[in-house]
Amino acid sequence: PLIDSGNCVAMISGDAERTFVSWPGAESRLTPDMMEPVQVVPGDWVFTSGYTLSYPGSRDALADWIEALPPGIPFVFDPTPVIADIPRSILDRVLARTTWLSCNTNEAAEIAGAGDAQTVAIRLLAEHCHSAEGVVIRAGAHGCLVRMADGGTRAVPGFEVEAVDTNGAGDTHIGAFVSGLSRGMSPCEAARYANAAAALSVTRHGGSSAPTDMEIQEFLTERGEAMTALGRTEATAT
Repeated sequence: PLIDSGNCVAMISGDAERTFVSWPGAESRLTPDMMEPVQVVPGDWVFTSGYTLSYPGSRDALADWIEALPPGIPFVFDPTPVIADIPRSILDRVLARTTWLSCNTNEAAEIAGAGDAQTVAIRLLAEHCHSAEGVVIRAGAHGCLVRMADGGTRAVPGFEVEAVDTNGAGDTHIGAFVSGLSRGMSPCEAARYANAAAALSVTRHGGSSAPTDMEIQEFLTERGEAMTALGRTEATAT
């Protein structure tokens, strides 16, 4: 049967924080037959969020499909604020296949327990994301922490801006981070790029507020943090 897409109403408070009222639709129903035509090829990146995994009518089919991804395909996962609605068995399966986990501090603690960002990141990699290259723990205006599977850790500071709407900032951060990685940036360079993208997004109203690459580069240049010519060439050539 034909089914409408779900809807989400975002209410923004005076301090730019958001509250969601959502109700599911067609995206909450997924079967193996629907996933069968979806093919990935070398060079592709796969992303999913916790929302689809929270729906009883879609999570099993999606988890099966994620587990069956070819080994060389990077998989990026954001558990989102609905993480508590994802059955632990499903969450564990998806985390085990995750190449990069990106989550905020609350979501990270929901998975791995309370602690400072570095301690939680270490536990995420050691106990949950066994095959991951790294995790990113987002901390809003403070930037993010990048923890690599090889033990390297870097706190990447955020940028001071006047926020009007934080709706979509996390999505923007993940998209920019993956964009950077896919173009050859190092994880820390991609995190700085993502921090700039998220900073720009919160200065705009609406959930679809992600900036363009040119806007991000101009933002970084204005703050004296532009990528070197060599680094930029390498990032766009790969």
